[in-house]
Amino acid sequence: MKFVLAPDSFKGSMSSVYACSAMEKGIKKVLSDVNIIKMPMADGGEGTVDAFVIGNGGKKIDLDSVDPFGRKISASIGILKDEKTAVIEMSSTCGLYLIKEEERNILKASSYGTGVLIKKVLDLGFRDIIIGLGGSGTNDGGIGMMCALGVKFLNSVGNEIKLGAEEICDISRIDLSNLDERIKETSFNIACDVNNPLIGKNGASYVFGPQKGASLDEVEFLDDSLNHFGKVILKQFGKDIRYIQGSGAAGGMGASVLFFLNGKFNLGVDLISKYNNLEYEISTSDYVFTGEGCVDGQTSLGKTPYGIGLISKTYNVPVICFAGKIKDDLNTLYDNGITSVIPILSEVVSLKEVLEMGYVNLQRASENISRIINANGNSI
Repeated sequence: MKFVLAPDSFKGSMSSVYACSAMEKGIKKVLSDVNIIKMPMADGGEGTVDAFVIGNGGKKIDLDSVDPFGRKISASIGILKDEKTAVIEMSSTCGLYLIKEEERNILKASSYGTGVLIKKVLDLGFRDIIIGLGGSGTNDGGIGMMCALGVKFLNSVGNEIKLGAEEICDISRIDLSNLDERIKETSFNIACDVNNPLIGKNGASYVFGPQKGASLDEVEFLDDSLNHFGKVILKQFGKDIRYIQGSGAAGGMGASVLFFLNGKFNLGVDLISKYNNLEYEISTSDYVFTGEGCVDGQTSLGKTPYGIGLISKTYNVPVICFAGKIKDDLNTLYDNGITSVIPILSEVVSLKEVLEMGYVNLQRASENISRIINANGNSI
């Protein structure tokens, strides 16, 4: 009997890699003679490199870069099995998790470190690059990233603006003359489940700024700054990036990836399916286990369980979706390949305890479903 384990992370509790481990332990407590294929999923944030490398059979290497405040750090990138494709996780250099709560300063945080990683990956010879956007602690529109790649953002007197978001409103002209020429010959695929625009009430600053420590005044300033950035691009290059879906991802980095890198946005589940042979593994399996922290109305808008359900439905493979919590009507999921949604919470406890118990609860829930399968002659 073959199981494919393809969960996303359970935010605040466990990564998709640990979720796979919990599922596997639960299954093997009941069923010993099974073939288990672990395909951890990712939405572009933390865990993206691991998801691609583990599912693909690639490897990780560490590269030197800088954090949002310019301090030296080491960040892991993934190299896929074909040795032609590299995976970068922007959160490894710009992630909110890198910034202590007491040092959060959204106006000074920069995405420069991601640009450093891209440049080093280009130096290694890669021309097929996957970039995961998510979990950022920055709101600079990806300007820092592009500075590392040779772009100059100039004020009215011809000086470069400072890194961070403080001087975005001072940009008068963008100089592309020193943009790394290798970018033109490179394919950038973006793993991202965020479709917010760059500006406005649903944009990068208003939706995600407060999570990064921005005050209301700072949110308004940041939104005005990114609007100005978009207007400069429109005036100088004739393209309006401000309202494109995904341009608000990762503190507006999505806008720079779209415009300067000609990046192509993809749902995480779609990219992993492409590079990790996910569809084949599902098509030849007996059961699929997936899941995420919260399964609700948003799940059917392209989240991992929905994508897994669609693939599995094509091959009539049953899908069990585990959830930390369940909200809203789930009929859309049931109509598109999900057999059942199973909450993993075993008792009423505090949120802190729920998150701490996630691994054990998922293992137990996987074991219980496996017992049903076993009792019914390997069928649900």
